[in-house]
Amino acid sequence: MNITFIGGGNMAGALITGLLQKGFDPAAIGVVEISAESRARLSEKFGIATYEEISAASVAADIIVLAVKPQQLHGVATQLHGLLDGKLVISIAAGVRCADLSRWLGGHPLIVRAMPNTPAMVLAGVTGLCALPDVPENQRHQADTILGAVGTTVWLEREEQMDAITAISGSGPAYVFLFIEALQEAARELGFTPDEARTLSLETFLGAAKLASQSAEDAATLRARVTSKGGTTERAILAMEAAGIKRVIIQAAQAACLRSRELGDELGKTGAGG
Repeated sequence: MNITFIGGGNMAGALITGLLQKGFDPAAIGVVEISAESRARLSEKFGIATYEEISAASVAADIIVLAVKPQQLHGVATQLHGLLDGKLVISIAAGVRCADLSRWLGGHPLIVRAMPNTPAMVLAGVTGLCALPDVPENQRHQADTILGAVGTTVWLEREEQMDAITAISGSGPAYVFLFIEALQEAARELGFTPDEARTLSLETFLGAAKLASQSAEDAATLRARVTSKGGTTERAILAMEAAGIKRVIIQAAQAACLRSRELGDELGKTGAGG
């Protein structure tokens, strides 16, 4: 399969890196990017073709990956009119629903919406995927191959679930970074140097996440095993429970889900009269 990325930012770069590491031919990848500096960087780093603008030649591929900001997507879609016959369109623009994108593309039916997260940049992401009903199995597999190059994929039965995906895995890295930030601050207050605090916090998170991912037991059971009666961990957990930490995290994710839904409504109004 041949792929053209519209937009050559961080996520496009991550996907290209993942594809090349899996043996994908760089001659089969192209990027449309308005920035001359970015085009030069992409060409030098990956050995791929780059283009300044959307044209029949620049999007002469089986698959078009829309990797631009959500606010730019309507303008890009307008430029793609008449150039997409039979092509699979994959959008990684947060918040833009398949029906709205299809409308902007003149009713194009072959659309997969993807919500990757930032750990994709180190090939450790997780991506939620959903497709319009007319997307055949072979094109769903192609989308899975592309997004699977940067981590794990989860297919959703209903597009409405993308708001929850955004709240859990899309925004989730920020929640983790906040906890790491707090743990590092606690370590410094307890007398460690900034470098020591960083090492202790990051390695603890990496190890705990690896243990959880490789264990058949759930997180609650793993937590209980670390929490001895009357011990130090129990004292810390009790302090967190008294502060309502778990409930706050749940409410935060619910707030993010609601905001994702609101943004989808706002973005969907773009070009509604066209």
